[in-house]
Amino acid sequence: MSSSSTGLARNAERGIRVTLVAIFFVGVRRRNWSAAVNAVLSLAGTFLPRAIESRYDVEFLPWQRLYTGSAMVTHAVGMLGPYDDVWWWDHLTHTHSATLVGSLVHVVTRRRGNDPTATVLGAVGLTGIAWELAEYVIHSAAEALDIEPMLRTYGRTDTLFDLCFNLVGALVVIAVGDEYLENFVDRDEGTQDGR
Repeated sequence: MSSSSTGLARNAERGIRVTLVAIFFVGVRRRNWSAAVNAVLSLAGTFLPRAIESRYDVEFLPWQRLYTGSAMVTHAVGMLGPYDDVWWWDHLTHTHSATLVGSLVHVVTRRRGNDPTATVLGAVGLTGIAWELAEYVIHSAAEALDIEPMLRTYGRTDTLFDLCFNLVGALVVIAVGDEYLENFVDRDEGTQDGR
């Protein structure tokens, strides 16, 4: 990759972080503590690629860093209103987040030499159910304490759509994971399914 492309990617990554800091301040100014807290957590999430690289022998491509960061931005921006006002925003964020979970599972499964299809579907499905339960518990507890919930539930239909779009994300990873995540798989280990 050229130095100008690398510089452009670094600037975009900085832009994502600046955006999240701005969302934090907008949340504070509006007294929207859910947005402020989510912006801080999302900002921390933008450092995950570096943390993973320093812990494991892998390297993220610039677009993979930006994709991860953009998932953090779409979630944090959603807390400022799009989750309530834009009908497709929740579908976008669930699909986007599910591709991140699915990608992690895909890479781990491939590095162990196995076919990732069932594992990705199962892990994304279970993670989605756990997230929906957490949303319900947090929302219910906040209502019982008469405080603003950090996460909200919007009923059974919304939960069903969330789980469906999580599976869309899983299917995207199954369809294109081998091509777009190959930089994370150690080719020297080989696989058991003929790859």
